[in-house]
Amino acid sequence: MTPHPGGAPGGSVLAALTAEQHGKLMTLARDVALPAGTRIFEEGEKADRFWIIRSGTVALDIHMPGRGRAVVETIGAGSLLGWSWLCPPRQWHLAAETREPFRAWEFDAVAVHDLCAEDTALGLSLVTAVAETIGERLRATRTRLLDLYGPPGPQGSGAAP
Repeated sequence: MTPHPGGAPGGSVLAALTAEQHGKLMTLARDVALPAGTRIFEEGEKADRFWIIRSGTVALDIHMPGRGRAVVETIGAGSLLGWSWLCPPRQWHLAAETREPFRAWEFDAVAVHDLCAEDTALGLSLVTAVAETIGERLRATRTRLLDLYGPPGPQGSGAAP
């Protein structure tokens, strides 16, 4: 799978904010760097942070019982990594692993929740942008899993289903 370009899903998170909102959110950002091959989080673990990727790529995968891990999407610079922090039970729905050296802004979920409670307009903008990312990720996951494990299409007929 190819990573999303900077203007793709997740990249819209910061772009969805006004300059003032962007500035407020960025006061909470922490610059992080991880080497290739680092497991960032695992399915089911507590989701207490999120990242906006500055460089590198991250594979999002899901555990398939009896089959191991299946990569459902690869994301890159400008993308939001992690949305499970937003809604209870605040556990990761997927797992993530760096594919290349990774740089990102990391945000503590509690601090962002507090900021959104103080500035409800920022909160609405952020939640709307994250919801768009959730929709994109769910569609990508569904498509990838159908590609990997769905029934084969008609063979030899040449006709579209």
